[in-house]
Amino acid sequence: MNKSNYDIAVIGAGIIGLATAMQLTIKFPLLKIAVLDKETVTAEHQTGHNSGVIHAGIYYKPGSAKASFCYTGNQELRKFCDENSVPYKMCGKLVIAVNKHEIPMLEELHKRGTANGVEGLQIIGKDELREKEPNAAGLKAIWSPNTGIIDYKKVTESYADIFTKNEGDLHLNSKVKAITRENKMVVLETENKTIKSKYVINCAGLHADQIAKLMGHDSGIRIVPFRGEYYSIDKDRKNMINGLIYPVPDPSMPFLGVHFTTRIDGTVEAGPNAVLAFAREGYSKFAFNLKDAFNTVSFPGFWKMSAKHWKTGFEEQYRSINKNSFLKSLQYLVPDIKMSDLTEPGSGVRAQAVDMAGNLLQDFSIIEADKAIHVLSAPSPGATSSLTIGRHIVDLAQKNFEL
Repeated sequence: MNKSNYDIAVIGAGIIGLATAMQLTIKFPLLKIAVLDKETVTAEHQTGHNSGVIHAGIYYKPGSAKASFCYTGNQELRKFCDENSVPYKMCGKLVIAVNKHEIPMLEELHKRGTANGVEGLQIIGKDELREKEPNAAGLKAIWSPNTGIIDYKKVTESYADIFTKNEGDLHLNSKVKAITRENKMVVLETENKTIKSKYVINCAGLHADQIAKLMGHDSGIRIVPFRGEYYSIDKDRKNMINGLIYPVPDPSMPFLGVHFTTRIDGTVEAGPNAVLAFAREGYSKFAFNLKDAFNTVSFPGFWKMSAKHWKTGFEEQYRSINKNSFLKSLQYLVPDIKMSDLTEPGSGVRAQAVDMAGNLLQDFSIIEADKAIHVLSAPSPGATSSLTIGRHIVDLAQKNFEL
């Protein structure tokens, strides 16, 4: 079995792992850095199934890590893409209050976004709303001109290119099966090689809690997978949507509600809903992994979460199996959408962190431990904020690892 020694090993070749690894090679060019991933390509899971939105930072509670990282990350990401020829488009976004009961929350979102430093936010009325999206319903909306669209797989590939050009080693097809300690080194046993490293940064996404546990760190946080299911709008009808159309979200939930997303390739997606998945990589309705399912249902926090949010969970599951219900959710925002417009169903899986009390973690969770940093939760706007999060992790590593 092949053996290699490193100063830092990053587990996970998604956008957060490679943003971190790239910035490590820039700040510490003399260190030997490795990235490990079990897949044969980068950005295979959450990053590759991302909606492709460059978020501006409207939703997040002022003072939270999401609020601090998002708009700065938005600006840094766009600058990086300009310098590295990664295409993106600032198409803008509408968050729409369809009825008068949603207007107070819309106004609160505007206050949040302004407090978070988001530039250009406006509350607009029905007439201006129709000018931007003629087919949308609604009384008022937040217009966010600094929201855009991008292909995060291409961003991640660009991070990986810079990382490898800086003499970083990318080990794909290298699933970490066991982690032990040997003298002052952490030993990572993979399917085809042994990696020894002084330190580890865990960016394993859907499997981050399991990697932390392999290293002897149990934070009381469990990853519970939620599948987001969506449809594409028929190509002959996609011109109904000009940019991004979102509802006013439920502030108690980390999900943004069913919405319309124009993609950088010109297609338009409708969705997603959010249903419990019985596999961490459960992209189909019937995907089932016994180990993953047991890991979820044996966690006390799962049952406490279910008790708190059973009604929302039931509604999401019903919408998953009843396409008419899904359609009605879309028609709430765009009344002229028809069943025949919905084609090519797809999905992604969100690594939702849940604590022992059953709380759905809505902020980033990055934990320092012995010889390790664990990114236990980096949901949306994690991709938008990838450079800012990566720099934060590098700063933590410099201090914690005494680099």
